[in-house]
Amino acid sequence: MCAMGDIQNCKTIRLQVLDGGSRGHLSVGEVSRQIPFDIKRFYTITRLNPGAVRGRHAHRQLEQVLFCLKGKAEIFLDDGTKSKTVVLDGPDTGLYVPPGIWHEVRKFEDGAILLVLASGIFDESDYIRDYEEFRNPS
Repeated sequence: MCAMGDIQNCKTIRLQVLDGGSRGHLSVGEVSRQIPFDIKRFYTITRLNPGAVRGRHAHRQLEQVLFCLKGKAEIFLDDGTKSKTVVLDGPDTGLYVPPGIWHEVRKFEDGAILLVLASGIFDESDYIRDYEEFRNPS
């Protein structure tokens, strides 16, 4: 069973932003610098309505970094003892979520686009989808 994570290990990640003037902005991140793990999987979440809630789970081993590439989203984090909410509202700011943290992504701005980087491939056995199981592991 997963040991509870510590919410203090959830960190905001700031990417370097290069201003290209009329050519736009370039946000740059590198594995081992801003991203604290080798990326094994990534996915986007699109066509969200403002009332949608994504996540509602914790991971036993998987690490993630979430970016809101367009719009705004609120991420609720809970380590079983403490909780906090982080708002992502720009493509140059991400949120690192280590294993053992319950997370819910909600309050989407219409048209929001999320990008999630993950440390492992999909493995259903890594998910804790029941909040009571998360709070009271056997």
